[in-house]
Amino acid sequence: MFVMSIWGTSLSLSSRSLAIALVLCLTLLYFSYSFNACLLASISRSLQQSNLRNLLSLTSTPRNESSSISSSSSNDSATPAATPLANTTGSTGSDSTGNVPAAVGIASSSDGSPKYQLLRQPGLRPSRHLPDTLIIGVKKSGTRALLEFIRLHPDVRAAGSEVHFFDRHYQRGLRWYRHHMPYTIEGQITMEKTPSYFVTKEVPQRVYHMNTATKLLIVVRDPVTRAISDYTQAASKKADMKRFEQLAFVNGSYSVVDTNWGPVKIGVYSRYLERWLLYFPLSQLLFISGERLIMDPAYEIGRVQDFLGLKRVVTEKHFYFNATKGFPCLFKSEARSTPHCLGKTKGRNHPHIDPSAIERLREFYRPFNNKFYQLTGINFAWA
Repeated sequence: MFVMSIWGTSLSLSSRSLAIALVLCLTLLYFSYSFNACLLASISRSLQQSNLRNLLSLTSTPRNESSSISSSSSNDSATPAATPLANTTGSTGSDSTGNVPAAVGIASSSDGSPKYQLLRQPGLRPSRHLPDTLIIGVKKSGTRALLEFIRLHPDVRAAGSEVHFFDRHYQRGLRWYRHHMPYTIEGQITMEKTPSYFVTKEVPQRVYHMNTATKLLIVVRDPVTRAISDYTQAASKKADMKRFEQLAFVNGSYSVVDTNWGPVKIGVYSRYLERWLLYFPLSQLLFISGERLIMDPAYEIGRVQDFLGLKRVVTEKHFYFNATKGFPCLFKSEARSTPHCLGKTKGRNHPHIDPSAIERLREFYRPFNNKFYQLTGINFAWA
């Protein structure tokens, strides 16, 4: 009887162990099946992607074909084989037409295939173009502010510094000039600013020969205030400079204005404008008030955007007024995303000028201002 009891107990334990072993086997089988299923799915996806890459490489233009297409095209706006990463700061890699070669900026993987997707849409390849629009003047009237403000627009690209092509480097040729322009894509405007263009005799004809459809932006300001600002800038660089009154008048008397002195001479706007109107119709010139550009920059920039056929993107939200400098500043710009003003030289305090000298200059400029109002059709209301 005792033996039978032991045998029954042993049988019961054996059945329980068998059940546990069976459960463990089923669990291991389930996990093994799940793992293998995931592995097979991953392998399948990899094979599909590999087949897709092979298909794309078969349909894309071979490298030697794209090179021949690029070299045979002489038009800056031709559709290229690929769009490189744009180099907007230097000239390395650009060809003689201003285009970026098709191979520049496209990295290759270890097997020689392109690392980045090739873009084939027309106009997406950056290239250099001669300017569509010029800011031609006037010095110390707000040309730098105008350039920085309009560059906030995504469809405007401008040369960073004054190129002085038409007045100093014309003999270098248009290819040299285009080389100094920024890269643009289709739909963007190329712009350049050199204020001395307005007063240089040969420039109107030279610009006309480059492009008869060039649009011209001219910032003007009360010529008396402009002359004082011009003098202030020069005096900041020369400690022993004579007083404004000594330079603006002949023999120290306020009776005769020295029209040969640059700061005074530049303010006779009508004389220079007549020269420009010999080559360009008034419809291709936009006159921006330097005073209003300071007091209401959004209004003047709105006029500029309309003139250039651009959507009004730059608005009041881009500006704030710095009470200390007395000058509008930017919440952001093309180069900086933080609020900032244009620079230490903007809003510089003017020296005290004898009121009698100022009044005499106003008398001198009055007939020239009236002529300028007639030519432009705008009364700027300078005293």
